[in-house]
Amino acid sequence: MSPPVNRRPTGRHHGDLRNALLRAALELVGERGPHGFTLAEASRRAGVSVAAPYKHFADRETLLAELATQGYREQLTRFAEAVGGSDDPGEQLACFAAAYVRFAAEEPALFDITFHAGLDKSRFPALASAGDEVSALLLPVARRLSPDPDDAFDLLLRVAGAAHGLAVFLRQGLFGAGDAALADTAERAARTARAITGQL
Repeated sequence: MSPPVNRRPTGRHHGDLRNALLRAALELVGERGPHGFTLAEASRRAGVSVAAPYKHFADRETLLAELATQGYREQLTRFAEAVGGSDDPGEQLACFAAAYVRFAAEEPALFDITFHAGLDKSRFPALASAGDEVSALLLPVARRLSPDPDDAFDLLLRVAGAAHGLAVFLRQGLFGAGDAALADTAERAARTARAITGQL
């Protein structure tokens, strides 16, 4: 997913610079992982001077935090659509698990930044807030199955953890490659979620 391009009525240079740097960083993460590039490399990839990023980003972590925030927002959109397809909480969590796998496969760079960049959320309030929005969407679903808040959180972690593991296995090629492997893994995640919720 490419970061959205901001249009400014007074001129596009600064908006384009910011978005060009975000796109360049996302490409580099896709090639090397979230720890495998510098701001200088992102600058060169974007075709700007090595000093240019500091007009918008204090450091590499600040740039990654903005991409991670976009990652959470993309998750929120996908997961809201997934859980909106059913009124049954067990099936909603199954659909969430499948959507989790699809997000990891279809947006690998955003997935890696969101979960593997090791960002300190206390330093980036917008990132923390975006993550909280995803939890706020899913925890009420879990609480319909486990009314106790701690139990609901544990349930959600079990479902998400299973989906995360399957997503990583898919990324590593354990289930094959291509659309069929993705569809099979998404369905496997949904079945695992149903097995988890079926134990309640």
